[in-house]
Amino acid sequence: MSDTTLNPDLDPSALAALGEGHVAYVRAMRSEEVKRLFPEAPDLTPGLDLFALLSASGAPILLTDSRDAAFANAWAHDLQAMSVH
Repeated sequence: MSDTTLNPDLDPSALAALGEGHVAYVRAMRSEEVKRLFPEAPDLTPGLDLFALLSASGAPILLTDSRDAAFANAWAHDLQAMSVH
């Protein structure tokens, strides 16, 4: 049985830092969403299916058009990659 007791001592910034430097997330996104996570990105053609690699805290690391490339980049940097649905 797992313990599901809430830990009131874990503030949001500490929660965001869990897994930092060890875990990354691959998130599918449309080109219309890119500027929200990657404000410096050039204008992209609408309707493109892309993949973002995000740090454990949600900071953007990489944007690519290949899910495999996002996972490969995570592995190349010793990050455990997980999919975000």
